[in-house]
Amino acid sequence: MSQATAPATLEQILAAAADAAGTAAAATPAQRAGWLNAAADALDASAAELIALAAEETHLPASPRLQGELKRTTFQLRLFGEVLADGAFLGATVDHADAAWPMGPRPDIRRLLTPIGPVLVFAASNFPFAFSVAGGDTASALAAGCPVVLKAHSGHPELSARTGEVLREALVKAGAPEGIFAVIYGQQNGVTALKDPRIQAASFTGSVPGGRALFDIATSRPSPIPFYGELGSVNPVVVTRAAIDARGEAIAKGYAGSFSLGAGQFCTKPGLLFLPEGHGLEDTLREAVSAIPAQPMLNERIAAGFAEGLAKLRDVAGVEVLSESGGAEGISHGATLLATTAKAFLADADTVREECFGPASLIVTYADQAELISLLGVMEPGLTATIQGEESDVDWIRPVLPSLTRVAGRLLWNDWPTGVTVTWAQEHGGPYPATTAPTSTSVGTAAIERFLRPIAWQGFPDALLPEPLQENNPWGLPRRTDGKR
Repeated sequence: MSQATAPATLEQILAAAADAAGTAAAATPAQRAGWLNAAADALDASAAELIALAAEETHLPASPRLQGELKRTTFQLRLFGEVLADGAFLGATVDHADAAWPMGPRPDIRRLLTPIGPVLVFAASNFPFAFSVAGGDTASALAAGCPVVLKAHSGHPELSARTGEVLREALVKAGAPEGIFAVIYGQQNGVTALKDPRIQAASFTGSVPGGRALFDIATSRPSPIPFYGELGSVNPVVVTRAAIDARGEAIAKGYAGSFSLGAGQFCTKPGLLFLPEGHGLEDTLREAVSAIPAQPMLNERIAAGFAEGLAKLRDVAGVEVLSESGGAEGISHGATLLATTAKAFLADADTVREECFGPASLIVTYADQAELISLLGVMEPGLTATIQGEESDVDWIRPVLPSLTRVAGRLLWNDWPTGVTVTWAQEHGGPYPATTAPTSTSVGTAAIERFLRPIAWQGFPDALLPEPLQENNPWGLPRRTDGKR
């Protein structure tokens, strides 16, 4: 299944997706919720088989990691079923004709979000379930009413094939059209599909170079399309003096566990730790990091990339290794914690400020609030920014917050970023290079908005309006009518 999809098969898949788009869009929210729930049930029923394949291909532990990830995957499918039942995602808005409207007589205008059309999803390597074949991008696109063409990741081809079979069979058996979902293989086929005019939007989770190349293709098409890419992120953590005094040991141990979790192969791994000068946590950090065992990385390519990135960090003037554990053997690596000063951090233009994907992180010491703000001011944006502080820090932290909101889509207080729950309020995004679309999220219920576009209906007779906009509101959806909810 790792062989590239044949050109004729790719054409059939794209044509089927285009044919299915109208049927999928016309399905009621309740029907689409039924598709998603059926898919979740089928994946749960195949859990043992799928988890075994995932463990073999990705080197990730079956328990608790892959078991938890598959549970997350089926949970988010069912959660989007709740989004569909709620109905607010359609943004149904009715403005009745009003001859006395202050801008002049107003015609009858009704607005609704509608599926954008077939979506191309590029699966990720580091989450073989939650960000892959049946992951969040697929779930949100299907919930929106969009057929999905899934470009499998080369890191887990057999898992992708089997997951795709289970997912497609369940969807079609539940009543979805035949072309609702398909998996394709091969890097060039992903590019070919992205250029195809039948594809109306695309999503991606992966590296900055890969994501940027695909983004450029998507936006330079004769008819450009939205491209929702999640790329690189350093995810800084700021620790205050009061927090160190109150619970420094717990912070040090928590940080070590967070940046090494899953061999550091999380997009939300904290890559920078800002500590006040004279923090006194060196021994605790050394002890915590030295106890972390070497862990296998996803594949040889990622392990080699980590080794190269770590070597570059070690070579930066002013950077020293504070602690490291285990050693490199094959695709396995121990954890490495490095340290530098604010002066050295500000002097280096690139290396210390870029993501090093794997179990490594960098401490940067700051003298005072002003220096911390200057350090944050030169950072590239990312997905998260964390504060470890105390209630007594409120006045000290407040001037720092604008710098943190500039560089992150999710701010955390006394928590760790390696954990992105699927919920209604979640935001998993941020300014470039965290994502190519900072107004969106790829996790949480709001992810459905990426694959919908608005249409306004002006002056239409009720019989020709979509059901959510008809006067008697036959679906019983929440609406804004004449400015009132």
